Amino acid sequence: MTSVPRLLSVTAAALLVAALAGCADGGTAAPTASADIVIPAFAGTCEDSEGVTVIVDAAALGDADEASATWCVPTEETIVGSDALDLARIPVEGTDEYGDQVVCRVDGVPAADLVLTAEDGSDYREECASMPAAFAYWALWVKPAGGEWDYAQEGLSTLALEPGDTLELLFTLNGEPASP
Repeated sequence: MTSVPRLLSVTAAALLVAALAGCADGGTAAPTASADIVIPAFAGTCEDSEGVTVIVDAAALGDADEASATWCVPTEETIVGSDALDLARIPVEGTDEYGDQVVCRVDGVPAADLVLTAEDGSDYREECASMPAAFAYWALWVKPAGGEWDYAQEGLSTLALEPGDTLELLFTLNGEPASP
């Protein structure tokens, strides 16, 4: 993975080359708009309002150290949840019936061949056809800057996040964990 300082150095060098190319005709070239520079997400929590913090927690499925991760998605503007996940390079799969408005898998979890056991002892495999089982699903939580955790009221593609907010995808199995 490219480090942020290296990415910024490469971007600065590219902008310098473009500026020098514009001077090659004697400086009469019209200025051009620069492309938006997107700083990639990085591991860890965003400080203050430098961006949106994204947490994926699948500890209910196994080892807590391996199943949870946190990223900072640098932004100074409002972004939707699906864009925050894209910038953090977290693949999310919806369902056949509800598309991306319902989260079925996050980074391939739960795998299609994973057998989940319900409280009644029955076996279940997530097929992503419709709504996930009520005992095994990804819950979408939001914490506004300086606020309290709340269950998201909309899907990832419409959920607006401000700098300083935190978005958490929390896998809940048989009611645990109930919240972040």
